[in-house]
Amino acid sequence: MQFEPTDEELTFQEKARQVAADVLLPVARAADAERRFDRDVVEALGRAGLLGGPIDEAYGGEGLGHRAQVLAHEELGAVDTSVRGFVAVQTGLVASCIQDWGTEEQKAEYLPPICRAEIIGCYGLTEPGAGSDVAGMATRAVRDGNDWILDGEKVWITNGNVADLCLVFAKTNPAAGSRGLTCFLVPTTSPGFRAEPMTDPELGHRGADHARLHFEGLRIPDTARLGPEGSGFKVAMTALDHGRLGVAAGAVGLHRGCFEASLDFARRRRQFGRRIGDFQMVQATLADMHAALEASRLLTWQAATLKDEGKPCTLAVSRAKLFATENASKAAHDAVLLHGGRGYNNAYPVERLYRDALGLEIYEGTSNIQRIIIARHLLGRDEGEELTDV
Repeated sequence: MQFEPTDEELTFQEKARQVAADVLLPVARAADAERRFDRDVVEALGRAGLLGGPIDEAYGGEGLGHRAQVLAHEELGAVDTSVRGFVAVQTGLVASCIQDWGTEEQKAEYLPPICRAEIIGCYGLTEPGAGSDVAGMATRAVRDGNDWILDGEKVWITNGNVADLCLVFAKTNPAAGSRGLTCFLVPTTSPGFRAEPMTDPELGHRGADHARLHFEGLRIPDTARLGPEGSGFKVAMTALDHGRLGVAAGAVGLHRGCFEASLDFARRRRQFGRRIGDFQMVQATLADMHAALEASRLLTWQAATLKDEGKPCTLAVSRAKLFATENASKAAHDAVLLHGGRGYNNAYPVERLYRDALGLEIYEGTSNIQRIIIARHLLGRDEGEELTDV
């Protein structure tokens, strides 16, 4: 495996680092405090080409693959997890999903404006009664001639209130279980589409937009179907491989933000006549934080490399997401403690990073779901083999 990024990948990373410093950093604290989704930031990401890293150049992307995109996710995640989450949805769950499953007409229509941020996308999978249990969703799509009629509800949909396009997953054959799901590309201006903000304040990711979506007799043509009828579960899972990789990379960024803030604080904060970084227990915290950060980055890089090489990567992606998000949460916890009282208010970024970190362990599949995926890959199918004592 190639451990060093290419020159093109490093250039893309540097572009993301510059946008994070010039565009995200000045407004991140206020966006969090005001619970504000900032469209200007999104447009800046589009102008910089940061929304199309893995999208083919023929469709308006950069054609750089997923390794370049995870480098960008790390840079954005180190400064503002809410914005990084937007990019993961726009680029991973929406654009990459359309690139994987869309017709040539669908790709040509949607991908260029998505990469330019002229169209904002959202991913309508989660429902009040169907989170980890995707096959348990209640949203229905009933065929009516050459059209489909959608009825149902989705919750916790990132970008849902600001989106122009929604990937909606619905049951088209309830008797078929997971094989009875189908995905549709639904413009949010369609009659019968209604979005409303989530009513209760979030713990973190407060600069992101989260919505509850309603579909009430929403009619769409069969040409809006993404992938074959009944392939919705496969579409969802391949999309989640993209999204989970973005979450893992964002967790690396958040972890790095906590580490860098802690290292700077340990160098400059003085107690008992010397800097606190000279105390062994603080040194142990920094050393552990650093080692876990490097391991998380390598696991994420491995998963991105496998994806770019077209090799099976579900196990690697789940492994990276599990390890990177849980260690990011630990790093955020340790960073707040290391900052003491200063870490307990939003004057220092570690307070916001601490609140944001837990969300990374929940969305795109909780830590326990990742453990199930990993264990099933390791154990394989039950072939009926029994232990025989020697």
